[in-house]
Amino acid sequence: MQALRWKTQRQKLYTQSVRETSVKRPKIFNHDIMTCTHETVTGNYLYCGRILGSTEPVDIVQLHPHLRSEWTAISAHYDRIGLTHSQNIIWAVSLNVLNEYPDYDPSVFYFGDSLSQDSPTREWFRRLDPDWTEVVEYINCKNNFIQLAESLKIPTPATHCFSSKTAIQNFAQLPYPCYLKPAISVNGAGICRCQDEAELRLALASIAEEIPLQIQQEVRAKEFLNIQYRIVNRQAERWAVTAQILEGCAHIGNRYPSADQPWELLDPLADWLAVRGMKGVFAFDLAVVETDGAKQYLAIECNPRFNGASYPTGIAQKLSLSAWANESFKTQCRSLSKLDLSGLEYDPTSGTGVILVNWGSILVGKVGVLLAGSRDQQQSLRASLKQRLAQPIPQVQMV
Repeated sequence: MQALRWKTQRQKLYTQSVRETSVKRPKIFNHDIMTCTHETVTGNYLYCGRILGSTEPVDIVQLHPHLRSEWTAISAHYDRIGLTHSQNIIWAVSLNVLNEYPDYDPSVFYFGDSLSQDSPTREWFRRLDPDWTEVVEYINCKNNFIQLAESLKIPTPATHCFSSKTAIQNFAQLPYPCYLKPAISVNGAGICRCQDEAELRLALASIAEEIPLQIQQEVRAKEFLNIQYRIVNRQAERWAVTAQILEGCAHIGNRYPSADQPWELLDPLADWLAVRGMKGVFAFDLAVVETDGAKQYLAIECNPRFNGASYPTGIAQKLSLSAWANESFKTQCRSLSKLDLSGLEYDPTSGTGVILVNWGSILVGKVGVLLAGSRDQQQSLRASLKQRLAQPIPQVQMV
């Protein structure tokens, strides 16, 4: 019965899509992340530039005015590697600009305001597309995600959802070690690992009384996956599966392709979102648990928005890359004009090399890149790039 229901929903979406025009409308991109990211993230106002490599010449892109100084260098880099992109830049990130282009489909990082429930920005999105806003707000709540996954028979880690910390009655029945998570968390803020009941009680002391939360069993995973979908003609389309690159417990990047492709597990969730008005790109985080050679996939959460893996994915698919990794690095450079990629820059002939993705953050000493090539080639590029970035910047002597 469940399979028949999803088939019926897919058919409904298909019928709606064929009624729409087959002409692909251009897009206007505003990928400012300030309504979804805490100010503690250094240079977060510069991250809007990540979308540039995924755009087409007919599109419009809004960029922060501080990125204007890097425009010549990033354009030259993309031209050298054969990556087309929009040249139609608006040097402002105000959402009101979107109102001036009704013939362009809007693309934003996050459709709403996850930082404030009462902001004018949140109401602006609701007026623009109430269905999209509602489904994003619903699934962005970790408690709602767990309940929906369970209703669709999708495995999740042992998770206890609470309306507030005062609703926790029996600490002895909770799984340990565990993760304490606010139901709505931005960039992992407020998430805390607790080894036992004592640590959990201590962590709860810093949580506000009215905050919904969940307590989730720690998963000893072989790997963590990011499963991306995008909405095309009102239907959920499979986009890419990447494996997270971890440094200890810290997530530092993603790698493609992944040996695991658990699409069938998540298609019902993706279809559920599509039916209710989801648009753009969204992704699920999964844990891969292996016991006696048998794999199990556990759904952790949904990111109803673009994520860190989305931007290199967009570039990789435009360039037809079969293998790549994306990571971020610190650098002493404060301008792309000072960044030396000679011998490392992506070569369209060989299909290997370094591609700049999060280029705007170089103004604060960070740069996000795509490393194209086999696993061994990625490692070689990574080592060479880190060495290059660690070198002091030559000082120009004034005569």
